[in-house]
Amino acid sequence: MGTKLIEDVAIVKVDKTQKPLCDEERNRTFEFFLLGFQCRQSINNFLFCLFLVFYCLTICGNILIIILVFTSKTLHTPMYFFISQLSIGDILVITDIVPNMLRILLNGGGTMTFISCITQFYFLCSSETFECLLLAVMSYDRYVAICNPLRYTSIMRSGHCVILVTICWLLGFSITLLYAIATTKLIFCVPNIIDHFFCDIVPLLELACSETFIIHMEFFILGTPVVFIPITIIVMSYTYIVLAVLRISSNTGRQKAFSTCSSHLIVVSIFYWTIFSVYVVPTKGQMLSMSQVLSLLYTVFTPLVNPIIYSLRNKDIMKAVQEVITKHVIW
Repeated sequence: MGTKLIEDVAIVKVDKTQKPLCDEERNRTFEFFLLGFQCRQSINNFLFCLFLVFYCLTICGNILIIILVFTSKTLHTPMYFFISQLSIGDILVITDIVPNMLRILLNGGGTMTFISCITQFYFLCSSETFECLLLAVMSYDRYVAICNPLRYTSIMRSGHCVILVTICWLLGFSITLLYAIATTKLIFCVPNIIDHFFCDIVPLLELACSETFIIHMEFFILGTPVVFIPITIIVMSYTYIVLAVLRISSNTGRQKAFSTCSSHLIVVSIFYWTIFSVYVVPTKGQMLSMSQVLSLLYTVFTPLVNPIIYSLRNKDIMKAVQEVITKHVIW
């Protein structure tokens, strides 16, 4: 049934429009058809249930961390403030992707208007850019805590932390806005079929009839610093952290220092590995199914595991959970 629906949509579009769109105003009414996962409907139904459970767990886990950080006095530190902001970013990412993906799974595909497609891309890219910058700020926070512990409270004051997070949010949404505006200037053609489960920049540019060189240059010029400056900060921070930890004489002190960084390192590794796999590594010749799986890692899997990593590997958060349960459930 899904295949027939795809053919019907493609036929209708080809019959009505046999030449490239030549008027930017028509982009407002232009529609894309997202194929989603090309599987039997029984498998799509299973994936629907699976991703629905993932979505609920992700929302509950990240909201729990946000509530704990803002209500528990023991978690009123810069590190946990940054973790709560990371949870907000994860909620935005998965909420931007999963609800529409569930609709596509149920229907064996689905249409999205041009405005809806650009909006989805904008919020996804903004949230991912924010998280990219925030992970660098979090690594700097760990660097100050381990390498300059006596100056930590003066450097990482609450006001400074709020300013750093605000800058990350503003940069994330402003840089991506330039991408979105540039994409709206493109002229799109038929076929209007996107072999994906969300509107990403790569398939959008492949459907464009107009010249995309300027947009590719814009992505390179703006995107390169956004990715490589945070990576440089992270690498430099952990280089100094490792050197400082190795100078600690006691094994207990070393283990304690590394334990405060292990969760962040795991999150950084998962985040950047998936982003590089999708956008940096050349994708020519790569199977479309593999590209979809890799996209699932940073849109669904990463927001799901982040709260698990930070909660299970963090005694302070586990203690705060126990206090909440004792206070509000037992009593």
